[in-house]
Amino acid sequence: MAADQQLSLFDREEEARAYHDPEQAGFFSILVNAKGDKRQSSHRLIDMPTVLGLIDKNRDTWMTQAEFIRPNRRVVNLARVGLLFADLDTYREPWASGRTPEQLVESVLYHCAQEGIPPPSILVFSGRGIQAKWLLDRTLPRQALPRWNACQRYLIDRLAHLGADRQAKDASRVLRVVQTVNEKSGEICRVVHVENEPNSYPVRYNFEYLAEILLPVARWTMEQQRQERKERAIRRQLKLLPGDKTDNLRGFSGRQLAWHRLEDLRTLAELRGGIQEGERMQHLFWRLNFLLLSGATNSRLMYYEAKALAKELDPNWQENSKELMTLYSKAKAYEAGEKISFGGHEYAPLYTPRNDTLINLFHITDVEQAQLRTVISRDMAKERDRGRKEASRRAAGVVDREIYEGQSLSRKKPWEALRMSRATWYRAGKPEAPGHETSASVLQGQQATGEV
Repeated sequence: MAADQQLSLFDREEEARAYHDPEQAGFFSILVNAKGDKRQSSHRLIDMPTVLGLIDKNRDTWMTQAEFIRPNRRVVNLARVGLLFADLDTYREPWASGRTPEQLVESVLYHCAQEGIPPPSILVFSGRGIQAKWLLDRTLPRQALPRWNACQRYLIDRLAHLGADRQAKDASRVLRVVQTVNEKSGEICRVVHVENEPNSYPVRYNFEYLAEILLPVARWTMEQQRQERKERAIRRQLKLLPGDKTDNLRGFSGRQLAWHRLEDLRTLAELRGGIQEGERMQHLFWRLNFLLLSGATNSRLMYYEAKALAKELDPNWQENSKELMTLYSKAKAYEAGEKISFGGHEYAPLYTPRNDTLINLFHITDVEQAQLRTVISRDMAKERDRGRKEASRRAAGVVDREIYEGQSLSRKKPWEALRMSRATWYRAGKPEAPGHETSASVLQGQQATGEV
C-alpha cells in the first residue's frame, strides 16, 4: 500500500487514540470556533469515539492532548499525559515559504536529526504549520508534571528554528483535530507522516530516554546531585531556589519542590475533610503561588487555574479575583526574570516561604505533617532522613547494631567455654562452643600433648 494511502487511513479517531485511552477514567476537552466565538466542552474519555464522530469538519476544532480528573482542562486537574508535542508555526518562517506539507515534513525530520532529537511519532499538517508529537510507551501521572514541563521547555527551545510556538507547551494545550478545516487557510488538518515501528504502529518512546536526551543533565546525574544536596536542603528548610531559569538543574529542582508543596496543601485539605469558610482564600492564594512557581502555568492563564482551584475548595464558592491582583503582578515580574534583594540575597518575586512559616500559617499538626511530602518541620525532616538511611543500610545487608553486638564474639567469648585464651581459640580455627563434644575433646587432647 502506498504511503499516502496508509496516512489516509490514519483518521481523527485513530490519531486521538494514539494518546487518549477511552477505557481510562477521566475527561478530555474540545474547543470549537462558532462564528468567531470559541466554545469549549468537556467529555468523558469513554465517549471520545462518539464525540469525535459528531464533530463538524468545516469548523476550526481543537482537542486537549492530556487527560484530566475533572471536566475542564486546567493543569491542576491533570490526570495523565501520554506524549510530548510541539506546535510548529512554520508559516511564520521565511525558509518555509512555498513549501508543501511533505516538504515541511522533510525539514522537520532533518532538523531533529541535526539536533539529536528522535523523530516524532506523528507529524500533523495543521493547515498552515506542523504539529509534532512524540508518543510515550506509558502515560505519565500528575506527579511527573514538573519533569514533563522541563522536557517540553527544552524541546521547544531546540525547535525554535522551525517556528515552535513558545506558548503552546503546557499540559492544558489544545491542538487542531485531524480531518477538520483550518478556516484561516481553508486547508484540512491531516496526518502527513508516521514514524513506524516494525509492527507498523507509530513508534513510542520511553520517557526517561527522551528526558536524558532533552534535559541538560541526565536522570542518574540528577538523582546523584539531588542526594548530595539533601542535607543542605533540610538545613535550609527546603526553601525554594530563586529565578525562572530553564538552563540548569537548580531551576528544575525549585519547580519540582513548588509542585510538591501545592500537592501537600491539597492533601492537607483532604485530611481535614475540606476547608472551612474564612480559610479558603488563604488556601487558594498559596496553591496558586506554588502553581506559578512550578512553571505549570503562567500569568496569562492564572485566573483560569484560580477558578479551577476555587471549585476544588468549594464548588459553590465565588472567589474574589481582585484579591489575587498582587499575586498576578508578582507572576508577571517572575516571568520577566526580575529578582528581589533581601538580606544580601536575591529571591524570586513570587513567595518562597520557609516550611515553618507554612506550618504556622496553616496550623499543621505533627500527625498531618507525617502524611505530607515536603511541608514538614526540621525535626521531622531529620527523622525521615534517618529512616531512609536506616532502610538503605538494611537493604544493603548491614546488621542492626543491637543484633550485631548480641552476636559479636566479644560478648559471647566462646573461648572461655573451652577454657582457653582468645589467641589460642583463633589459632585453633575458631572451634565450636560446648555442646559439640568432638571439638572440645579434641582440643583437650591437644592441650594435654602440648600440640596447641
